[in-house]
Amino acid sequence: MTRHVLALTLGDPVGIGPEITARTLAEQAGAADHHGVAVGDAAALRRGVEAMGLDVEVRTVDDFGVEPADGVIDIVDTGVLGDDVPEWGKVDERAGRAAVAAIETATRAAMDREVAGIVTGPINKEAIWAAGSKHLGHTEMLGELTGVTEQDTMFVVRNSAAEGHHLRIFFTTRHVSLRKAIDQLTQERIQDSIRKAHTALQVFGVQSPRLAVAALNPHGGENGNFGDEEIVHIAPACEAARAEGLDVSGPVPADSVFHQGLVGRYDGVLSQYHDQGHIPAKTFDFDGTISVTVGLPILRTSVDHGTAFDIAGTGKAGHGTMLSAYLAAVDYAPFVDNIRRTYGS
Repeated sequence: MTRHVLALTLGDPVGIGPEITARTLAEQAGAADHHGVAVGDAAALRRGVEAMGLDVEVRTVDDFGVEPADGVIDIVDTGVLGDDVPEWGKVDERAGRAAVAAIETATRAAMDREVAGIVTGPINKEAIWAAGSKHLGHTEMLGELTGVTEQDTMFVVRNSAAEGHHLRIFFTTRHVSLRKAIDQLTQERIQDSIRKAHTALQVFGVQSPRLAVAALNPHGGENGNFGDEEIVHIAPACEAARAEGLDVSGPVPADSVFHQGLVGRYDGVLSQYHDQGHIPAKTFDFDGTISVTVGLPILRTSVDHGTAFDIAGTGKAGHGTMLSAYLAAVDYAPFVDNIRRTYGS
């Protein structure tokens, strides 16, 4: 049996990352077909274990090929903090440096094929900026580390309403204001997003993808009475994609398209702006919705929440999203060769 090894970064060591990583790895310890190895400061992980009240051993390892054991969670210690871990829940430059070091170590391991992929814990942007990082966040940092300039986000709702079905949600625009997002919607941009979504679905195991494209305006614009973006940009992009041989439906009114995707009518939905896709996914299943970075030559899944400084160190943090991100990486590990072949240089 092939055992897929995954690297899990702790995220910010003074946020909830060490706690949710510890609980996830404790639950998955000793699995026959996969093994998760934490990456970060061992002292931070041990503190997370203590905060969660877990009865497990934290074992420092030199490489990712260690044999897993029941009741043991392994960590490749980056050694940034030593035994001097900063106070819980406070923005700290040293914590930022530790978070960045963990990402760099895990990414190198994935690029060198030491691990099948990486699962990233939440980081604090202020902390990494204080540590000297110029990146807006994980995605941009991973792009530089892997030599990729364009990445996209694929949301995966692992617990869709249709049994055995994982809905994937893509985004034409992401981290811009709603006003700017609407201005950025052009036929060319939407058509490019359709192609990228279709490719991603195939890379991650959907042989004949069925993609729906969400409308922007209420009721799909009501033939231009509630806005003309559907007529001018979205419908022409869908028609052009169909002419290329892609199975694309749309524009489909946004108040129904995500439900249709969840019950299995579509494999993926292209959302036009950030919250249009985030709200239905997280409302349906917050813990079961995770993020996959598409376009990197490595597999990367992630939680889609922050560091929760307000509860860090209390043991109250739910690890559901981290567990879902880890299990999604286990699901997608067999497609790593597809990922490298499609997105590698």
